[in-house]
Amino acid sequence: MIRLRNRHSNPHEPVSNVPTLGRDDYELKDTNPHLGGERLTSTYDLVEQTYHLYVRVVKAKELPLGVDPYVEVRLGNYRGRTNHFEKRTNPEWNQVFAFSKERIQSSTLEVYVKDKEMFGRDDYIGRVVFDLNEIPTRVPPDSPLAAQWYRVEDRRGHGEIMLAVWMGTQADEAFPEAWHSDASFAHGEGVVNVRSKVYVSPKLWYLRVNVIEAQDVIPNDRTRVPEVSVKVEVGNQMLRTKITSSRTMNPVWNEDFMFVAAEPFEEHLVLTIEDRVHHSRDEVLGTLNLPLTMFEKRLDHRPVHSRWFNLERYGMGEMKFSSRVHIRVCLDGGYHVLDESTLYISDQRPTAKQLWKRPCGILEVGILGAQGLLPMKVKDGRGSTDAYCVAKYGQKWVRTRTILDTLSPKWNEQYTWEVYDPCTVITLGVFDNCHLGTEKPGTERDLRIGKVRIRLSTLEAHRIYTHAYPLLVLHPSGVKKMGELQLAVRFTALSLANMVYLYGHPLLPKMHYLHPLTVNQVDTLRYQAMNIVAARLGRAEPPLRKEVVEYMLDVDSHMWSMRRSKANFFRIMSLLSGLFSVSKWFNNVREWRNPITTVLVHILFLILLWYPELILPTICLYMFLIGLWNYRFRARHPPHMDPKLSWAEAVHPDELDEEFDTFPTSRPPDIIRMRYDRIRSIAGRIQTVVGDLATQGERLGSLLSWRDPRATSLFVVFSLCSAVILYVTPFRVVALVTGLYMLRHPRFRSKLPSVPSNFFKRLPAKSDSLL
Repeated sequence: MIRLRNRHSNPHEPVSNVPTLGRDDYELKDTNPHLGGERLTSTYDLVEQTYHLYVRVVKAKELPLGVDPYVEVRLGNYRGRTNHFEKRTNPEWNQVFAFSKERIQSSTLEVYVKDKEMFGRDDYIGRVVFDLNEIPTRVPPDSPLAAQWYRVEDRRGHGEIMLAVWMGTQADEAFPEAWHSDASFAHGEGVVNVRSKVYVSPKLWYLRVNVIEAQDVIPNDRTRVPEVSVKVEVGNQMLRTKITSSRTMNPVWNEDFMFVAAEPFEEHLVLTIEDRVHHSRDEVLGTLNLPLTMFEKRLDHRPVHSRWFNLERYGMGEMKFSSRVHIRVCLDGGYHVLDESTLYISDQRPTAKQLWKRPCGILEVGILGAQGLLPMKVKDGRGSTDAYCVAKYGQKWVRTRTILDTLSPKWNEQYTWEVYDPCTVITLGVFDNCHLGTEKPGTERDLRIGKVRIRLSTLEAHRIYTHAYPLLVLHPSGVKKMGELQLAVRFTALSLANMVYLYGHPLLPKMHYLHPLTVNQVDTLRYQAMNIVAARLGRAEPPLRKEVVEYMLDVDSHMWSMRRSKANFFRIMSLLSGLFSVSKWFNNVREWRNPITTVLVHILFLILLWYPELILPTICLYMFLIGLWNYRFRARHPPHMDPKLSWAEAVHPDELDEEFDTFPTSRPPDIIRMRYDRIRSIAGRIQTVVGDLATQGERLGSLLSWRDPRATSLFVVFSLCSAVILYVTPFRVVALVTGLYMLRHPRFRSKLPSVPSNFFKRLPAKSDSLL
């Protein structure tokens, strides 16, 4: 509820076109953590310290009778206003206004108590004036400033207003809920404030429904045997059993279905028994409507008791006690419900909180600001952007306040997350707020400016990373740099032993391995989970809109793209180039291109042939030395979007047209559309398989690259220990133990992945850097 008066605009300034960019414009830029202004020394030490003038309007008393009071706060050209109360002599507002110190253009602060008039100008009851030079400064963790009573007088009477006025920083507890002068929009008589918010994703459960059988299912036409199936619905999710092959009054299915449900449970489980009377028509024989709160929550794979339920006759509200259905239903809390892409997963904990482990670290992110944003819309005849940033990690979403009408917004907001696994990804996106001043709210969509992903395992512990990340977006005309997002990131490890322990354990809860879901189930359930999260967050106030949630969760990552397929193909070719280089080197040795090298290879070959027990120790020692050598060349910066790796710089326009085409396609005619969709569907799966192959190879290459400092340290130490052990152990003993271990009986094998497999799956890959 702040009115902005001091905007300087040029109505003839058009929206700028995208400039021609060089390769350096796509690179990560170090912004130097020691520059950029004074920093806070408390828990907000990652962002620049900014001062704000806070005005807390608490309440008033003994105002004249018959007035509709409200308070207006004036500071130069800025005005903030509370809601008005009708015929209230002792109103209570308890509202905070914040004015950025950088934009203060007056030496006095005026607080007016006014009477809301239905027609004409509002009349004021009285005012209180403050000299800004006498306002105290409060920096947390100082105690909050107490509000005081101030007298206001007028010709119609007098009254008192309770206020608290102080100068503070963004670390003040009043900052998140304050109405900010740089993040408010005047709209008619009201003012819309778009302040920062923290959202929590709904708690998601997998609902397992086992439809076993039914008894005494009587068709409407009793002269025929029914062809019965069961339709199972939870909200907008619907699955159906097969039609029983044996036509009987007591059909048996014994089929399992999985759904996604969110707490608090609003949907019901609805079972409908239908009779196929014609290939295009089904008749409903009975329904069953059950609330989800009545079902048991299961933490492991123990069996759940099944139950019989009576069916309600469709359309008559009549209970048919002779017809009933046998089902087994439970809420599985041992799984992690995926609502984001598995490549960029940010949380791996099971649903049930009883199964959670202690956090292993703390992630702190300072969202400093953005630079060089492109105008996203035209306002008053010129290009404009109202930018805000959204960060998602685990179940916690954060949204900064919207900074109005600037291409270089400064947020300086800091947020903290608990980390339960370092092999996770935080996603940050920048958007343009298109819901300010619209006549019909909801008709506009917030425009995406760009996205940044950071894998925590690539960060060194206790180090502050301050970089400007390029915001790259693929458009139908090609890749565009939309600006730069300035971040300060710090990952703090709470326990090194716990961190090392995690690298040998499965990524997901063990229910995913004891009772795994199929690939199709995972894809379908993820889509449903994403819709539920988007719907719940869209109902928050202020809402986190569906287009924002979908972009953050990579809703279209499974769609076919020739560009992505090319990128995955060349990732594999890049890995195979190492084998080609070894083959070329060996051929040079055979050809005696370098006689010294060839002689040394002959000597090494004869030594290993004469002493075969030195082969494995030599290999392990060689990897150890390579790891130490590569330490000098380890990556110093977190990974970021790479348009060259994504094959976005040289993409053909026709391929972009195919990538941005709708699904199903909008290209005529119908036959071509059918074939085109089929090809895209098949190629999408091939694309995923090729990407997975590339990811596995890149993980192998990251063992000694120090891309993940902790993983490389573990592997280097393991290589050294293995070299020593294999040196003192006879080769025949090693071969015997290895062979017997590989051929052990299945009863001695665990269904969970092995420690080497878990360690390998946690290694980073270049998939984090793909657009």
